[in-house]
Amino acid sequence: MKQIHHLCIQTADYAASKTFYEALGFELVQESPDFHTRAFNSWLKLGDFYIELQTAKSGDVLSPCTKQAAGPVHFALYVGDLAAEVARLEQLGVTFLPKNGGNIYFVVDGHLSKLKAPEGTIVELRDTFVIA
Repeated sequence: MKQIHHLCIQTADYAASKTFYEALGFELVQESPDFHTRAFNSWLKLGDFYIELQTAKSGDVLSPCTKQAAGPVHFALYVGDLAAEVARLEQLGVTFLPKNGGNIYFVVDGHLSKLKAPEGTIVELRDTFVIA
């Protein structure tokens, strides 16, 4: 194995989720309507990382996303200027998960911010790339 290829995210609100990931800098590279009984199956790219964004299959109802479920809890993106990126996303009305009264807070190895996508995925923004 050489690298992570993509993360697949299902959403009940395709337009809102697509707009959210585009606001984070992802570029829509393929959008397939009516894909195997799904309203949409699309690919968004950020650098070498892809998200496969899809709606539920026809007739299926998606369960709400929760951090109490087993499996992935969040994914993180490295940003060079966390304060500037948070300010930009605040202006766009992105939903943050504040801690200690703010959208940016300190952890052991640097600062971070957490966002909540329309489908419930938690996206963490970090200003350091070092894992302690």
